[in-house]
Amino acid sequence: MRHRKTLYLFIIPALLVIGVFFVYPIILTFNMSFTRFQGIGKATQVGLKNYDRIFSRDRYLEAAWVTVFYTVIVVTAMNLSGLFFAAILHRLPMIRNFSRAALYTPSMISFVVVAYVWQFLYSPLNGGINVALTKLGLGAFTQNWLGDPNIAIFSVAFTQVWMFTGFTCAIYLAGFAGIPEEIGEAGRLEGASSWQRFRYLELPLLGPAITVAVMLTTIGTLKTFELPYILTKGGPDGATRMLSIEIINNLFGQYKFGFASALSILMLILVLFVAFIQNRVLRDRENTQ
Repeated sequence: MRHRKTLYLFIIPALLVIGVFFVYPIILTFNMSFTRFQGIGKATQVGLKNYDRIFSRDRYLEAAWVTVFYTVIVVTAMNLSGLFFAAILHRLPMIRNFSRAALYTPSMISFVVVAYVWQFLYSPLNGGINVALTKLGLGAFTQNWLGDPNIAIFSVAFTQVWMFTGFTCAIYLAGFAGIPEEIGEAGRLEGASSWQRFRYLELPLLGPAITVAVMLTTIGTLKTFELPYILTKGGPDGATRMLSIEIINNLFGQYKFGFASALSILMLILVLFVAFIQNRVLRDRENTQ
């Protein structure tokens, strides 16, 4: 009993931090979402009007759809590219450490720095990408990468994939490190090719790593704000306008604290719902393999 009480004493500081910096702000945000408040003066209770406004206007439903669509693109590309590089580096131990560090470096750079660098590269006039395509005789492929509503979201998504592929690669390399070497050796003795060993031996054993990588990248991408805001400000024509941008615009642009709080609660529910479904599906996948 004394040992158990000692353990509880060590847990208390963590619970206090979670309560003060996580639970309490969520409760305040939830309460404020039922008010009209501009940051000064007294908040006015408006009931469900903020939520009614969200679901009765296409603008905010479209922002939710753009957020989900963007997340699907980024999470899929980020995990496939991370798994691809991890599978290669797992088979090339001589360059593994150097390559892993090189791939991980972009994720340590500030979002703001990355966004401004890629904003220059995407520039339609003298941007690095269009200039390179022109020099290579591929001028027909030059685009207004951030100004075309049809490709802007893919351009922003590519920037985030480039930035965090090394992060997912590190997770999958850790998963590969946990696979017993005897399994790969047995596959080689049976004459299995490198692809066959990956598909039928390694991939099923990477279940826990896949769960962690997909969950972390999904939650992080759903909350994305800096890259689309700096690169496009949510444009062109709302093509990259996500819930996070709507929240910031209403909060700091129009000082609608109550409505921004309602959008934040909607975003929280979306993140929790997607995370719950993903966790359920991925855990079931692990148990069936």
